[in-house]
Amino acid sequence: MALMHEPTAPYHSAQDALRVLETVARHTTGVTDTELAHRTGLSPERLTALLRMLRREGYVEQVTDGAYVTGHALARLGSARGREQALRDKLQQTLDRLRDSVGAAVYISRYVDGEVRVTQYADSPATPAVNEWVDFRYSAHATAAGKSLLTQLDHNGRRDHLSRHKMARLTSRTITSDKLLLSRLEAQPPTVPVLDLQEYAVGTVCAAVPITAGSSVGCLALSLPVEHAHRLRQAADKLNRNAAPVLLSLAL
Repeated sequence: MALMHEPTAPYHSAQDALRVLETVARHTTGVTDTELAHRTGLSPERLTALLRMLRREGYVEQVTDGAYVTGHALARLGSARGREQALRDKLQQTLDRLRDSVGAAVYISRYVDGEVRVTQYADSPATPAVNEWVDFRYSAHATAAGKSLLTQLDHNGRRDHLSRHKMARLTSRTITSDKLLLSRLEAQPPTVPVLDLQEYAVGTVCAAVPITAGSSVGCLALSLPVEHAHRLRQAADKLNRNAAPVLLSLAL
């Protein structure tokens, strides 16, 4: 299965954050923001924003003299023992914060062994998760997350998936023509959120943005009750702008 990766803004932010982290890690006694700017080549404004994000995520800490050192979250992820649980915990913290920030249930989905999987999500009584009335593995053609994952495959990968999963009509808005769906996936810009406007479930709208780390295909998605559909694009744009911490956790 070939992938079609086109770097997005969160990807570039995560890559820049990794450069900052690597530089901090090499200076065990601490490194100043001036020295970081010099060694990474990042502008002061860009570096300030990245350091703010890295401090919030617990990847760096500022010591008394103002220098930066690696933080507790990086130490946990760097440990072989319990790394998988540490990653799940870190991602859950990030998802919980994203849920509160965008005012919607949020999800991480991955394309694993030819199947769509929702690996983690964050909801609340005020931001309920979508009711999975049809298994997400069999409804990629109708969900924002599924379509976002399919856009990251090449044409043959998409056709392979659709050949294994019949495109059932789930609502009156569901696309059931593979030709139409494939043309829409082909035309989908990677930097624009994929939308689901009651295609999976009546009463629910969704959006998804890619979070591709290395050779794996993934996305961040959100869902809203249809009465909040007017907030969907704004929430999706905010989700996209704040996807870098998730990508960074997956890349470490």
